[in-house]
Amino acid sequence: MKTVAISILAIAGFAILFSCKNDAKTTEETQTVVTDSIPAETLPESMYVTAVSGLTLREFPNLQSAKLAVMPLGTKVKILKAEGKTTMNVGGIDGAMDEVEFNNKKGFVFNGFLSKFYPAGEDASAKNYTEELKKDFPQVNYSEATGGTSSKPTKTETLVLPTDKWHEAFFTAQQLFAIPKEFAFPNPKGSNSETQQNGNKKKNDFVSELQISRDDNVLQKIVYNYKTTGFGYMVTITKEADGMKLEKVEVAD
Repeated sequence: MKTVAISILAIAGFAILFSCKNDAKTTEETQTVVTDSIPAETLPESMYVTAVSGLTLREFPNLQSAKLAVMPLGTKVKILKAEGKTTMNVGGIDGAMDEVEFNNKKGFVFNGFLSKFYPAGEDASAKNYTEELKKDFPQVNYSEATGGTSSKPTKTETLVLPTDKWHEAFFTAQQLFAIPKEFAFPNPKGSNSETQQNGNKKKNDFVSELQISRDDNVLQKIVYNYKTTGFGYMVTITKEADGMKLEKVEVAD
């Protein structure tokens, strides 16, 4: 009788052990399938250089490492690995070092000078640029209007970008609305009201200045004001509920 009981227990133990092994195998196989199945959205993507003077490709993920190359404004780079969190601030722009590929070279760049929006390029019109941008970003919005008087007609162009990043809006406005390259992106930290003068303005330029409004070191408004003989314009950048609003108002005098 004891022998029978022992045999039954042995068979039961073997069955339980075999069952556990099967469960472990099934779990392992499931994990392998999940690991091998990479969603499309995790694959490397491309972004564009927004730094006016170019963006440095570095050997390691820090700003002191060796320079491998300089990528000009507008360069399209492949993102190999994004940091995913803010680790540094450069010129008032929060960001981190992402691993990228450029001209068959792998290295690291400060992602604060990368944008999902491809650059407009020199002499591009805001209207045409928006039409092209809408193909990838349907939320982009553009409108234009005329007004003023017969002696002082005005033209207003308004562009809304689907982003909450001030520097992306500033760099876009700089290209589309002729904000001189002498003006760097305004640091969010500073006095509540600041005016920067263009030290390289032309002889016939009466006014060429950047006005910055802040509230407790948070940007509220950026305005570029330009005036010359018989003509002037003002570019205003503000944050709206649906994105960053860029507006240019031209006035003929």
